[in-house]
Amino acid sequence: MPSGPEPPGIPEDPSARVIPRRGVRALCARLRNEGKRIVFTNGCFDLLHAGHAQYLRRAAALGDVLLVGLNSDASVRRLKGEGRPVQKAADRAYLLASLSCVSYVAIFPEDTPARLIGEVVPHVLVKGGDWKGKEIVGSDVVRAHGGAVKTIRFLPGRSTTSILARAADLRRKDRGSSGGRTGTSRSRRAS
Repeated sequence: MPSGPEPPGIPEDPSARVIPRRGVRALCARLRNEGKRIVFTNGCFDLLHAGHAQYLRRAAALGDVLLVGLNSDASVRRLKGEGRPVQKAADRAYLLASLSCVSYVAIFPEDTPARLIGEVVPHVLVKGGDWKGKEIVGSDVVRAHGGAVKTIRFLPGRSTTSILARAADLRRKDRGSSGGRTGTSRSRRAS
């Protein structure tokens, strides 16, 4: 990410909203003292897409501050398999923090956000609609402190897995139609 002073008129650097894990508890205590309603959600957010954006916007509408827990690279690899994440955690965090509906992002190394939720103690815990009827990690902590647990329906047909599958299909088709040549050799020819 670029550093140094930004020209006038450029919005703040989103990386300022990526909070080190050690600062999460103090940040949330300050927000609660200010009377802010904290909403928490989490995920891998490997390839940011319209489904993510809509989900996060709807989650943010449930409170004053949306804190997104982001799985670390090692965590994503354990959960999704080799070849994932496609983007490094710092880049994924920067993209999330660039969304106006996201107040803060915190990266966590565990496979579940249970410890992070214990540090945040949000007023509202949000997960995608695929969790409806299932035990949501951290829901016990949130409910024990008088908070609510909500599920938000996903935008149909939008997922990182489906985007990666479509990209792989396109690549296979491209290789098949080019007689085994890669896109690189074709672009060199075109220039």
